[in-house]
Amino acid sequence: MEDEVDRLVAAWRRERPDLDVEPLEVLSRVSRLARHLDRARRLAFSEHSLEPWEFDVLTALRRAGSPYQLSPGQLLTQTLVTSGTMTNRIDRLAKKGLVERLPDPSDRRGVLVRLTDVGRDRADQALAGLLAQERAILGELSSAQRGELAALLRQLTAPFDNVPG
Repeated sequence: MEDEVDRLVAAWRRERPDLDVEPLEVLSRVSRLARHLDRARRLAFSEHSLEPWEFDVLTALRRAGSPYQLSPGQLLTQTLVTSGTMTNRIDRLAKKGLVERLPDPSDRRGVLVRLTDVGRDRADQALAGLLAQERAILGELSSAQRGELAALLRQLTAPFDNVPG
């Protein structure tokens, strides 16, 4: 089975035989797959009236376990955005009734962000929709192939995930 990347690589090999274009065979496919995954994510989230960033914040809180709350700093770490961006996101999610701000009992000046019941339900439903979309994307692979692919991708991404700072 030939795909667009095969055609792209063949063209580069023809036009630039002096270059080793082998990385394109893997990374162009990863890039194309990322675009397809982004579309699938947006579709899954839009079916539950969520933007991708809203899903990221809500699911960070959901993964925290009961009572589904984190400090804004913990949310920053998990979602990789600036403090100003996170403040804006929390404000917008609170306005929609998906999260609430509570005083932090361990820090009189601090706050905690807690998922509301509506926010938890929305996050759970959107996650189920996302997983259905992702299963469809992976549908051509056997369970063993999915495991092998996950291990290979982990090998590539781990150095980026483990960089200090």
